[in-house]
Amino acid sequence: METAKQATYKLVQKIKDTKFDVEKLQNYCLCLQIGIKDLQVCVIDTTSETCLLLENYSLEDVRTINTRMHVLADLFENHHFLMAGFWNEIKVSLKGHKFSLVPATHFLSDSIADYLSLSCVLNPSVDGEYYYHHKTSQVVNAYAADKRLVDWIKSLYPKKGVTFIHQGDAMIEGILRDDKINPEKTVYCIQDKNVLHVFVADHQKLQYYNQFSIKDAKDFVKYVLMVFKEFSLKQKNQPVVLWGGLTSQSEQYKLLKKYVFNIDFGQRPSYVNLSYLFDEVPEHQYFDLFSIYLCD
Repeated sequence: METAKQATYKLVQKIKDTKFDVEKLQNYCLCLQIGIKDLQVCVIDTTSETCLLLENYSLEDVRTINTRMHVLADLFENHHFLMAGFWNEIKVSLKGHKFSLVPATHFLSDSIADYLSLSCVLNPSVDGEYYYHHKTSQVVNAYAADKRLVDWIKSLYPKKGVTFIHQGDAMIEGILRDDKINPEKTVYCIQDKNVLHVFVADHQKLQYYNQFSIKDAKDFVKYVLMVFKEFSLKQKNQPVVLWGGLTSQSEQYKLLKKYVFNIDFGQRPSYVNLSYLFDEVPEHQYFDLFSIYLCD
């Protein structure tokens, strides 16, 4: 039988700029991204839009939402600044597959359950109903998340308003607002562990977003080609940009290159400054984490 004591957390990666000053948290934006088995932390100086700290944690042996809560509570309590309450801003991205994009002109805040019922099953005892309005694209993302987790985070910062978003929201804002992004129609693929996020955008207009659970490289390619077919895209010259945990040596990349020929890895975002200390991080990684900063 699983107990909370069996689960723990592990620091996978940490980069800290020498300019980070715990006495200046009032100038910093705290960005958190929480999954079932991971947590990423990003601190950005709002005066210079510079990323000063990045931390990536793995939540080990977490199999239930209750265990995740225990592990996160332990991590926060033992962290040297996460419990601080005087941040300039606090933004939290929640990973999950329960979401639905709705045109803003048709969105009703009391109909979130109806929107979600088309693609998933809600558990009223666990799932809270939330939404994020993308003002630049006039789309609303209605999503479900662990309401106990949301309430717990709010309780940590009672004197600050916390902005909650879905992981896809950060990616959408990053794709549509990054000056380095190709203005032409482009397919964007972001792999986060065993989840593939696929976007299609054309001249800063979002045309498609969905995520898929994948087991191997064949699943990866299958879903990308499915999107190609849906939009009648040409495999010979259609631009594809990759972000996330992929490399040129990944099986997904090697297999996709057999079918799609215009593939590039994403660059570092234009909206966040990074010092040389972050050079150890590939430019196409942590795009979703950095993009949380764009969401208001």
